[in-house]
Amino acid sequence: MPQKPHIVIFNPDQWRGDVLGHAGNPAAVTPHLDRLVGTEAVSFTGTYCQNPVCTPSRCSFMTGWYPHVRGHRTMTHMLRAHEPCLLKTLKDQGYFVWWGGKNDLVPAQHGYANYCHVKYAETAADIARWGYTRRDDWPWNQTRGQPGSDTYYSFYVGKLDNRGQNVFLDQDWAWVLGAVDQIRAWGRAKTEQPLCLYLPLGFPHPPYQVEEPYYSMIDPRKVPRRIPAPADWAGKPSMLKGIHRLQNMQGWSEERWTELRRTYYGMCARVDAQLGLVVNALKEAGLWEDTALFFFADHGDFTGDYGLVEKTQNTFEDCLTRVPFIIKPPAATPCRPGRRRQLVELIDFPATVEALTGTAFGYSHFGRSLLPLMADENQPHRDAVFCEGGRLQSELHCREPDRDPDLRQEHAYYPRMKMQFSDGPEHTKATMCRTVDFKFVQRLYESDELYDLKKDPAELHNVAGDPAYEPVLRQMKDRLLKFYLETADVVPLDQDMRWLTKSRS
Repeated sequence: MPQKPHIVIFNPDQWRGDVLGHAGNPAAVTPHLDRLVGTEAVSFTGTYCQNPVCTPSRCSFMTGWYPHVRGHRTMTHMLRAHEPCLLKTLKDQGYFVWWGGKNDLVPAQHGYANYCHVKYAETAADIARWGYTRRDDWPWNQTRGQPGSDTYYSFYVGKLDNRGQNVFLDQDWAWVLGAVDQIRAWGRAKTEQPLCLYLPLGFPHPPYQVEEPYYSMIDPRKVPRRIPAPADWAGKPSMLKGIHRLQNMQGWSEERWTELRRTYYGMCARVDAQLGLVVNALKEAGLWEDTALFFFADHGDFTGDYGLVEKTQNTFEDCLTRVPFIIKPPAATPCRPGRRRQLVELIDFPATVEALTGTAFGYSHFGRSLLPLMADENQPHRDAVFCEGGRLQSELHCREPDRDPDLRQEHAYYPRMKMQFSDGPEHTKATMCRTVDFKFVQRLYESDELYDLKKDPAELHNVAGDPAYEPVLRQMKDRLLKFYLETADVVPLDQDMRWLTKSRS
C-alpha cells in the first residue's frame, strides 16, 4: 500500500447533473455509477460548477479559486506557470501523474512537463494491441446540413457507424484504453509510489453522437421533457434570446428534440461503461482498495432546454451549472455510501484531495473538504453556491477573438460567438448566487434575475422586480457581497522583508 492513496480523476465534459439513474432519471443508463453509489461511493447531487464553460471551470476546480480571483473567465486565459494546479501539486508531492485527455487547463506553449510525467497519445501499436484497425474522427462537419438549415448549428449527428469495429474508436476510447494499460502496468510493478490518473474526456460534449450499443440503450419514451423556450424571453438574459434566434431550431418538433436528447443520454451511457473498464482494471491490478476515485463534469449542457443546444459563457441555468460529482474514497476512509443533497461546489474537489493526502497545498484556496459529509450525511456544508462569467464591455480580449477572428458563419459556435462579440449587453459580466430555495443573478449591463426555485424550478419567471420578493432580493444581494468580501483575493503564504538588518555579531 502506498503512503498516500492513488487518485483517479474521471472528468467527462459537459455532463448535466440530472442524467444519473441513481438520482431518479428513468432514462439515464448509468449502472456503474449507480452501483458505486449503492455500495462504496457518495453522490453529491447538489454540486455546482464555478463557470459554465470548460477552461474557466477547470482552472477553478484545479486551484480551489473562483474565476474572479485571477481572472480566469475565458477559454483562452488558462493557468499560468506561476499559479497553482492540483496536478503539479501532486507531482511535486511524489505522485506519478498520467494525463490522458483533453487540455482546456494549461497554456499549450508551456508544455506539460510541470504537470504530469506522461501526457498520453496513443500509437499505432497501441491500437493494434487493443484489437482495432484505426482511430476514427468525429464526422459532424459532414453531417450538419446546409447553411441556413435548422440543423446547421444543432450539433446533432445521432447514431454513429462502428464500421465493423466493436466501438467507434475515437480519441476518448484511446484515452480510456491507454489508462487501462497504465493501471495494469502499475499493478505489475508493485511500486509504493502513488499514482494519479487524470482522464478529462470529450464526451458527452457535442456533437450529439454515439455508436451502438449505447445509442439503443436509451428508451426515448423515458427521456424527461425539456424546458420549453420562453414565449417572449421577458426577464431572461439577452444572450439566450440571441443564441436562440441564431441557432434557428424553433421549428423542431418534440420528437426531434427527444431524439437529440436520447443521443446525449447514450453518450453518457458510453462514458459510464468506460468508467466501468477503469474500475475493473483497478480491481484486477489490486489497486482499488487504496484508490480515491473522483467522477465529475466541468459543466452541463442545454440539450434542448429553452430551445437551445451546447452552453453559454454567462448564463447560469441549472442544466448548465449543476453537475454530477461522485467520490469513492480509499477503503480505510470513513464513508456512508449514498446520495447527499447539500449544496457543494467543484472547488471542494482539491480541498478533499488535500484532506485525503494529508498534505497542505501551501497556498490559500476556498474549497471545503467533503470528507466530513461523506462520513455523516447530516453534516452541514454550504449555505450558497456561486458561478461567474461574462466580461466588461472594455475587455475586448475576453470575447475570445482568436477562436474565430473573422466571425465566420460556418464556425460551429457562431451563434454564441456572435453574441460574445456584441457591443451590447449580451456578454455582460454576471454572477450567480444560489441557495436551496432561490437563485439570484446580478448582471452589470442588463436586468438582474431572481427565481423562486420551489415554485419555478425551470427558472422561467424572473421575480426580481416583484415587490413581494424585495426582502429575498436584499438577502441575496447581501450574500453575494459577503461572497466577494471573502474571496476577492489570495495573499501568498510567504512574506517579503520590509528592510534588511545588520548582523549583531
